[in-house]
Amino acid sequence: MHNAQLRGTIQWLEHTSAALKGNPLGDPHVRRFPVYLPPGYEGGGVRYPVIYALAGFTGTGSNMVNAAVWDENLPEQMDRLIDSGEAPAVIVVMPDCFTRLGGSQYVNSSATGPYRDYLTGEIIPFIDATLRTVSHADQRGVLGKSSGGYGALTLAMTVPGTFAAAASHSGDLYFEYAYLRDFPAAVNALNDAGGLDNFLQRFDAATDKGPLIPALNIIAMAACYSPDGAEIELPFELPSGRLREEVWQRWIASDPIRMIEDEAHATALNRLKLLWLDAGSHDEYALHLGARIFVKRLKALGIGHYYEEHGGGHRGANHRYRESLQAVARAIGAG
Repeated sequence: MHNAQLRGTIQWLEHTSAALKGNPLGDPHVRRFPVYLPPGYEGGGVRYPVIYALAGFTGTGSNMVNAAVWDENLPEQMDRLIDSGEAPAVIVVMPDCFTRLGGSQYVNSSATGPYRDYLTGEIIPFIDATLRTVSHADQRGVLGKSSGGYGALTLAMTVPGTFAAAASHSGDLYFEYAYLRDFPAAVNALNDAGGLDNFLQRFDAATDKGPLIPALNIIAMAACYSPDGAEIELPFELPSGRLREEVWQRWIASDPIRMIEDEAHATALNRLKLLWLDAGSHDEYALHLGARIFVKRLKALGIGHYYEEHGGGHRGANHRYRESLQAVARAIGAG
């Protein structure tokens, strides 16, 4: 199935952000991103619920509409769900929160920019003013995979009253497993390059960036979780690699497993119409173990949720969007 056969349509919108203007990484403050409009939107007068679909690390909204070999991309999956009657008609917004470092984690950071504020304070009002949406939070949902799943969870916790449903596919959980084991390789890469600035220059110049992505991931997370003004405070010393415990504590304070211990965050999750999670039982970053720990805490706190493990890993699981799209669309489509 390809975009040319969609019963719905893809519309590209451009937004000029005040929040991202002058951001420390020099990333563009004018962003263009795709929106899926359901069948019947064109020429009609009906208003629709909205799902915000958040891309994972190194991804952006435009990736979600790319042709998928032997699979369906996200708009095609939504189209099929609507066409079959398995989900009500909804709008799906695929925002661009990419940064020079590969992603923003959808948080406010002095080293990357205020991406939480950008999404909730600028993009949502822009969408509501531009498209025929139901602008009430009861009919607004958020979902994503990996860093996008992390974004969905943390936005639901930290900006209560913005979304009525949240879904996380293999979201970043339990940082001790998700990140810590990649620190030695990042230390080696930074030492080989001669420090952080030299590494970033090497990354920018590299034609084959793939081998450098694991180290970039740790740098990007440091920019999100432990900024020092416009600079990045690494969680380890160079060249030794010794863990900087005080910085690491700043990281794990941003772990949803710790965040849920804040009563306000737990209450925000408990007020959702739907909290939906899944993970592959062979996730290469052990995020299924983080999900199990998180779900155990949800149960202990009496927070309603749905959790499922599938037999796959972290990669090749984009077909799982079909499950979350259906669940979130049904939750917010109920009014």
